[in-house]
Amino acid sequence: MAERKVTVEAEVGLHARPAATFVQAAAKADIDVTVAKQGGQPVNAKSILMVMGLDVRQGETIVIRAEGEGAEELLDELAAIASAP
Repeated sequence: MAERKVTVEAEVGLHARPAATFVQAAAKADIDVTVAKQGGQPVNAKSILMVMGLDVRQGETIVIRAEGEGAEELLDELAAIASAP
């Protein structure tokens, strides 16, 4: 299981366009991917409703986990999306 801790930098947090881009990137992978607020329960990163339901705000840390072939590369991509200003 691969994991990344990322601070969300976008003014809108992990909502709107950043959330949609994040979910689209996660959904294209044929592996399990979860995201959670640090210390919170993980949710399916491929579901826009689940990701938006986390209500992640600017400056909060999220934990992204993936397991399977290509997990490291996918987590790098998702971390870049989540940490973009």
